[in-house]
Amino acid sequence: MFGKFGSAVLLTGLALSSGLSWAQSVPPAKVAIINAQKAVADTAEIKKAQATLEAKYRPRQQAIQTLQTQLQGIQQQLNSPNITPERQATLQADGTQKQKELQRLTEDLQSDVNNERQDILGRAGRQMTDIVKKIAEQRGFDVVIDVTNTLYFRPALEITAQATADYDKAYPAK
Repeated sequence: MFGKFGSAVLLTGLALSSGLSWAQSVPPAKVAIINAQKAVADTAEIKKAQATLEAKYRPRQQAIQTLQTQLQGIQQQLNSPNITPERQATLQADGTQKQKELQRLTEDLQSDVNNERQDILGRAGRQMTDIVKKIAEQRGFDVVIDVTNTLYFRPALEITAQATADYDKAYPAK
């Protein structure tokens, strides 16, 4: 009676109408927005860890600055018009040795700081995820979206400050 085309249209219509009734029965999702990077960075623990890292690595940074100053002094002496060939050779050898030492110290410092910072941020990130999950459960959020993936949102949806405050309560800086 309907033919193949009519049957396909009828089946499609039935499928769509049943899908629409299902979609109408699902309540809208409750959404929150967080700036996860800011939430972690603003915690007392991270601020204290940053100050601790700076103090811990300050002597090595000062040693690097001292070497840089020495290299500048060597360069100035090498640019002197009255330098003897023997003195020039000595200064160049000394400069090469100090340049290698400077590069090694800089790379070691950068590696050590980066490794320690990544450990701290990794742990804090995991703990912040737990805090955000608790906030979502307490306030009935279905999804929490990071602000970096969001073009626009109402400011009332943002939970960054609450996440930072709850983190500081749960994990006070030591």
